[in-house]
Amino acid sequence: MRLLAVPLAVLALHAGTGAAVARPHLDGGTAAGAPAAAPAVRITEGQVREAAPGGTLLYPSVTSCLTVTVRLADGGLAGAHASLFQVPGEYRSDRILGALRDRVGGRDVTAVEVRGAVGAWLPGYFTRAIESYGDGEAVPYPTEPDPGGLAAAVADGLGQPRAKVTVTDVPDGDQTVR
Repeated sequence: MRLLAVPLAVLALHAGTGAAVARPHLDGGTAAGAPAAAPAVRITEGQVREAAPGGTLLYPSVTSCLTVTVRLADGGLAGAHASLFQVPGEYRSDRILGALRDRVGGRDVTAVEVRGAVGAWLPGYFTRAIESYGDGEAVPYPTEPDPGGLAAAVADGLGQPRAKVTVTDVPDGDQTVR
């Protein structure tokens, strides 16, 4: 049986199930070990993704960005990493809420959490991205944080009641939402 342990461990890792599947064979225990936790769903700038019920979202390197996490009634999470400047091939700030709304669809939403560089964002960036201003047009910029305006813009963009949306200024770094 020990000769099968290494091939089983390699197959388990290759299948993405983690070494926990093979460990009982190595330790002489049963194959009914606890399942490995699912890896966090990583959402980089300009992306919209989703984690299954009980899952985790990871927003890496949130500096001048805002993250928008939708908590679904079934325990799942849908999220968007809104960037001040468009990352090639990803959503602009004026398209990201629509993409998140489409991802959520008609599912019940319990809460919406906006986190990040609140002071760097105008609510209008969700309806007109910085990149959409032409030569000679002045790009507006915030003179003070507007969490209430951001909450209203996100609620409107997602088609959710304003009361479900919270906004929190968070220092630079990775954000993990469980």
